[in-house]
Formats: sequence, C-alpha cells, structure tokens
Amino acid sequence: MDGVFDFSDYGRLLELVSGSVIACAILGIVGGLIGVFVMQRDMAFAVHGISELSFAGAAAALLIGADVLSGSIVGSLVAAAIIGVLGVRARDRNSIVGVLMPFGLGPGILFLALYPGRTANKFGLLTGQIVAVDFAQLGLLVATAIAVLVVLGVIWRPLAFDSLDPESAAARGVRSGWLSAIFMLLLGLTVAVAVQIIGALLVLALLVTPAAAAIRVSSSVIVVPLLSAAFGLVSALGGILLAIGSTLPVSPFITTISFAIYLVCRLIAGMRSRRSAVRMVS
Repeated sequence: MDGVFDFSDYGRLLELVSGSVIACAILGIVGGLIGVFVMQRDMAFAVHGISELSFAGAAAALLIGADVLSGSIVGSLVAAAIIGVLGVRARDRNSIVGVLMPFGLGPGILFLALYPGRTANKFGLLTGQIVAVDFAQLGLLVATAIAVLVVLGVIWRPLAFDSLDPESAAARGVRSGWLSAIFMLLLGLTVAVAVQIIGALLVLALLVTPAAAAIRVSSSVIVVPLLSAAFGLVSALGGILLAIGSTLPVSPFITTISFAIYLVCRLIAGMRSRRSAVRMVS
C-alpha cells in the first residue's frame, strides 16, 4: 500500500486539480438528485446505455482533437434522444439500450485504438481521471450542471407525479411525453458530465447508487432527494480526495464509498424491518 498512497505533496496536488474537485462536488449533487427519478422511472439500465454512447462521442472528439466534454455531450444527447423516442415502453427501452451499448462501445474502442496520443487519455475515458477537467472545461461543466438543476427544479413536481403514478398524472392532464423528453435531455447532459470524472464504465455509481441507498432508508419525497444528493456529494468528494493522494484512478474510490453507503443504508433498513416485525408479534 506504500506505493499506492503518497500524501507528501497533497496540498500542492490539491491546488493543481481544484477544478476537478469542484466538478466532482457539482456532479455528486446533480447525480444524486436526478438519480431519484432514474430509480422511480426504472431507468438504471438506460443510464449505462447513454454512458456508452457518451464514451463514443468523447473518444471521437479525442481522436480528431476536439473538446472531449463537447463530444461526450453530443454522444449522450444522441443516446438520450434515441432511447426517449424509441423506448417509450419499459420493455422496448431495455431492448433499445441493449442495442445501443455495443454500438457505443464498438466505435469508441475503435477511436481509442486509432488515437496516437497518451495511453492515460484513453484509459481515463473508461475509468475516469482527476485531471480530466481544466478550468476552461470547468465553465462549460458548471453551466451544464446549473442548467440541469434549474430545469429539474422547474419540472420537479409534475415529474415526480408522473414518475410515481403515471396513470393518475395523465388523468390530471400532466403531459407525460414532454416531461419524458425533457428528463432524457437532462439525464443525457448529466451522464456526459459524469463520464469526464468517473469514466463511462462506472457512471452508475453516482447516478444510481446514491438514490438507491436513500430509498432504502426513507420514503419521504423531501428526505429521499436530500439524502441522495448528500450521498452523491460524499461519494464524489471522498473519492477524488483519496485519488489525489494515490496512483489509482478516481473511479474505484468513488464506487467503493458509494457502495459502502448503500450497504449501511441496507443494514439500517433491515434493522428497521426486524424491529417492526418484533413489534407486530408482541
């Protein structure tokens, strides 16, 4: 472990990657909030499919020398549009995602194989890297995250209603089609940002696991989003702060912290269930 961690120049390294630290904090909050709707709408598999096409877009941008974040956003939006238009029903959506995943990975791997640059740049698109975001990209990332949060806040109530009870929402005049399209757009943008930090293979750790953990310990429409955002923030910040002092990519730390939080929440839920069962018996 001595060769893995080295905190001797931690302060200087932290200053150098401060842009990525800010990006991780923003991503943790945004991913945690939008992850609540991902769980409610049963779209965890769709997140993975979008991330693969986002990876292909980022790899294409890397190959031609364009901005990687912009390429990632284009790939994510294309995937989100395809899933949103063709996968209206859950069964159709899963099959569409199953088709998109190899379609995204195949060209993405081809583009990386053709890229003549540093190997670290190739590997970082899959597993994340703490130097992925410079201050030039940070502005675009922050603007994207703020836009997602603002739009999500505007449509929060009808989106929550449509996610939890789509039939009643339709009867009340909620325009489910428009909400689904807007949500897929927001999800695509969030995935594109996440790919830059945690990599295409492990996006679920920030867009699904925090929300899944929050749902285990609460059913409140207020508490669940707050817990999910907090869990996402702790996972993202904790992961990158550990990665700064190590030789490993950031993604293993983020995923480990996120999974540990989920396990703790699951244990809490299990303890509550046993207590309730004992009270009912007594």
